[in-house]
Amino acid sequence: MSASLADRVGTAMASALLKKGYAELTPVQEAVLGPELAGHDVRLSSQTGSGKTVAIGLLLREAVEAHASRTVRLAPPVALVVTPTRELAKQVEEELGWLFSPYGVAVTSVTGGASYRDERRALSGSPAVVVGTPGRLLDHLGRGALSLAGLHAVVLDEADRMLDMGFRDDIEAIFAQAPEGRRTHLVSATFPREVKALADSVQHEPREVFGSPRGAANLDIEHVVHVIDARDRFDALVNLLLAHPDEQMLVFARTRADVAHVTSELMQAGFMVSSLSGEMEQAERNRALAAFKTGRYRALIATDVAARGIDVAGIARVIHFEPPNDRDSYTHRSGRTGRAGRKGVSSILVAPAGLSRALSLLTRLGLEPRFEPIPGPEEIRALGGARWYDDLTADDPDGIVVPFEAATWALAKSLAAHPSVVRVIARLLVRAGQMGPTEPRELAQPDPESLRRRYGSAGGKPPRAQRQATEWVSFHVSWGEERGADPRRLLALSCRRGQIRGSDVGSIRVLRRHSIVDVTAAAAGDFATHACRPDPREPHIQIRPMTGAESQRPTAPRRGPPPRHFDRKKKPPKR
Repeated sequence: MSASLADRVGTAMASALLKKGYAELTPVQEAVLGPELAGHDVRLSSQTGSGKTVAIGLLLREAVEAHASRTVRLAPPVALVVTPTRELAKQVEEELGWLFSPYGVAVTSVTGGASYRDERRALSGSPAVVVGTPGRLLDHLGRGALSLAGLHAVVLDEADRMLDMGFRDDIEAIFAQAPEGRRTHLVSATFPREVKALADSVQHEPREVFGSPRGAANLDIEHVVHVIDARDRFDALVNLLLAHPDEQMLVFARTRADVAHVTSELMQAGFMVSSLSGEMEQAERNRALAAFKTGRYRALIATDVAARGIDVAGIARVIHFEPPNDRDSYTHRSGRTGRAGRKGVSSILVAPAGLSRALSLLTRLGLEPRFEPIPGPEEIRALGGARWYDDLTADDPDGIVVPFEAATWALAKSLAAHPSVVRVIARLLVRAGQMGPTEPRELAQPDPESLRRRYGSAGGKPPRAQRQATEWVSFHVSWGEERGADPRRLLALSCRRGQIRGSDVGSIRVLRRHSIVDVTAAAAGDFATHACRPDPREPHIQIRPMTGAESQRPTAPRRGPPPRHFDRKKKPPKR
């Protein structure tokens, strides 16, 4: 066990953290352990996805340890966590459950839509920590099933959203039944005037902790702006789904009607999707979330309110079907991806008329987005073909020959010997749904010159990725995501091996076992001469021009500049 971790959080909690794979704490978790916070109320500014739930557990550790050691002679619960939604309450219950498991104490949640009888039975078992939504907590307090007389600490989680949802009166009613000497902690991604007023009314001499400052809360999220024709909004969403078939996505729409419409249209197009909206029964919501977590559904379409508390580590991309109206909504939406140490993308679909407002919103958050056009049919087909080529020609894992039935081998050999074998393979690919459940859509590209004239003077750079390149040549690189490839390293590799400048590199697409790098036609000849030679530094990485159907992309658009923190003067990272 890590001695330093045990010294900081105690042996019991350290064992729980190490069992869950926590070799070290996140910045927000480190922040709440500061000695200056001991005995004080805490006002914690932390974005979603930053590890704040474990940070809440660290704030409650003293009360739980005292209860478990019987040094506190008070009736449980000793800690209360109030959340705005059922999903978030369940998430907090699960996280605190494993965190406090070494102490032998119970953690339970009470939420609207759940069985009163089951919740009363759980509360009668004297849990040390209760997590709940405001309305259901008041119900149990009013019926005598829950008492706060022994409360040592209370936490308001996502306080800003609770006020947005109209829970101010319920929160005040809960605090009216809590003892005076309690500790009160507020956790919020943002602290607008209303949240500060609430904090001032329930906290005493609080200490402020900025675990993850706004705009720098989650460096694992890349923010991408897709400028589209307003009439192509749905078709742009379809193409994003087709271009990234291995990603789980959460799509945000503004209203319930929008959610229903988008979900229905995607299902008719053949996509496995589901939705979340406020009028759904809890059991139905649970089924939809469970199916999404297990990967049965590719995408989940939801409103801001309905998606509160969703914690699915596998969400690779959040799509804003329309830009949100305010910074807080964008913060909460984008925080659904890039969780648990994974990388994520926040994609905004925006028409030219709304671009200025969207950029202003991102600027106020301290974010610098990357502009990228929505992939068109040719690019989607090329990506799909490359994925199929990879999967069908891959070696068996670890040299183990995967057996096929004799009939399968016989049919494969027969088809391979057919004089029209290429046509036979094409038919097989069509039947297998090579390109996805539906055909990619043709999209109108907003005129880059008009965008430059309209927004270039506003202080922002013109969207480079919206410009059409004249000519690109695609190269196959035998290095993919499974072996640690990413666009930044591939750019460095391409410049070194091919002896070209970064400005000569266009689209970089990282697939499972290989990658595709586009080079300007003007530089492609010299690039091929140098890059395709054996490389003594990295002999396992081969680069070759793509041929035939692989490279039928004569006018592929550049997919945006390299990451803004990338320094071309630095040597490529070691692999």
